[in-house]
Amino acid sequence: MGAVGTAGGQPLVNKWLITLAVMIPTLIEILDTSVANVALNHIQGSLSAGQEEVTWVLTSYLVANAVVIPMSGWLARVLGRKRYLMASLVLFTLSSLLCGAATSLAMLIFFRVVQGIGGGGLQPMSQAILLETFPARQRGLAMSIFGMGVVLGPILGPLLGGYLTDNYSWRWIFYINLPVGILALYMVQAFVFDPSYQERHEKGDKVDTVGLALLCLGIGCLQIVLDKGQTDDWFSSNFILALSLVSAVSLVTLVFWELSHERPIVDLRIFKNVSFATGNVVMFLGFFAFFGSIVLLPMYLQGLMGYTAYLAGLVLGPGGGVALLAMPVVGKLTERVDSRLLLGVGLLINAGALLIMSGFNLHIDFATAVSARLLQGLGMPLFFVSLTYLTYATIPREQMNNASSIFNLLRNLGGSFGVAFVTTILARRTQHHQSILGQHLNDLSPTYGIYVNKLTEVLNLKLGPLADNLRLAKGLIYLKMQQEAAALAFNDAFYIQALLFVGLLLSLLLLRQPKHGRKPGPPPGH
Repeated sequence: MGAVGTAGGQPLVNKWLITLAVMIPTLIEILDTSVANVALNHIQGSLSAGQEEVTWVLTSYLVANAVVIPMSGWLARVLGRKRYLMASLVLFTLSSLLCGAATSLAMLIFFRVVQGIGGGGLQPMSQAILLETFPARQRGLAMSIFGMGVVLGPILGPLLGGYLTDNYSWRWIFYINLPVGILALYMVQAFVFDPSYQERHEKGDKVDTVGLALLCLGIGCLQIVLDKGQTDDWFSSNFILALSLVSAVSLVTLVFWELSHERPIVDLRIFKNVSFATGNVVMFLGFFAFFGSIVLLPMYLQGLMGYTAYLAGLVLGPGGGVALLAMPVVGKLTERVDSRLLLGVGLLINAGALLIMSGFNLHIDFATAVSARLLQGLGMPLFFVSLTYLTYATIPREQMNNASSIFNLLRNLGGSFGVAFVTTILARRTQHHQSILGQHLNDLSPTYGIYVNKLTEVLNLKLGPLADNLRLAKGLIYLKMQQEAAALAFNDAFYIQALLFVGLLLSLLLLRQPKHGRKPGPPPGH
């Protein structure tokens, strides 16, 4: 079932075995970015932690993950890609076991950092291997398979985390990685091999220590700023301001340093490729808008409309199901249809879904909420698969590791920026609408007076005339006003995201469609 021959001295392995081998680690890594979200209250009680402290269980993983992703191409060159992938899996699996066994919050956060370091290389290496395993004209199909993991992870994460936490213990959200990690390790060992053309680290090559330090400092501080900024009121916090300055100086210095270094940690010269540079910008902004909406919709349903977490999950779930079904279809379409056309359709569908959400009010029914998510579930595969295909179309396979690490970093950062943006917009626009609506809630307004009197009469009938019903009526009206202000703020946030997808249509002028019809060569050995 494994190697069936050789190609250029390398074992020739069935591409679907390689696909399964690299998709298992991808899925468990993406799962762990969201699986702990629903267990924070249980972790807080179990380890006697504060509300602010326990959120570092999430932040520590994201920071370590973000730091490692861009340097994964360099690590693959130093260690060899297969060896690096296996080392990452071992580190990720062992640290998951230690996270579950942690007896204090400090221990848990430390092992989450180690887990993030191990998990950081899994996504970019898996994507690079998939892109090389499939012939050039089938890269769209390869990315549809990778995209299924990207879509499935955020859906399954909270569901799996909630189930394990409620029925067993929060520790099982980490223990579950042990058997899956061992299976992934076996499959990578058996079916994945380094290609003969892979660039390798040679004796005498100097490690770019300055670039490494700048990268860790810049990306690490940036991720903390994005995760904690809204909670600490952004630049009014000296902590956030200091980290922002450190991140900005480090990242700007990193760009100039890496462009002048002979063997950089991250080879930024690849951005001379216009299609690759454009694709990365579009992916960053697309996931900026997409992840923002994924955060907003359940907040809207649970916070304003009284949905339970289960009902909110039922709204989000069908869209994810449609995306999973559409991914392979779009992957096959890239072999026959101009991917720029597919991307344009995907951008318009996503914009349409967000425009529908921007028209939500507090009286929408369940079907209306689901229909918008179904439309988004159809649009995201068209966006993700076709854009990924176009972005990598002109990248030589020797540069695939470096390209994949940059692409995955910007995709993840786009999501982090998007979440930070929508939570900030929501707070600011709620204040704005509340100040406008509040101007009409005074005794000089005839409409307000009539409404207060009618509501007071209703309360008198239900509670009796002895209660302070006038004050209660005014309180209920004020509460309703706050809900309406928040709903309008959600509408604003959805609308801004829709405009962003429409604006991305301009990118179609810069992306290049690869030529079809060339007879594919023999598959590269792995």
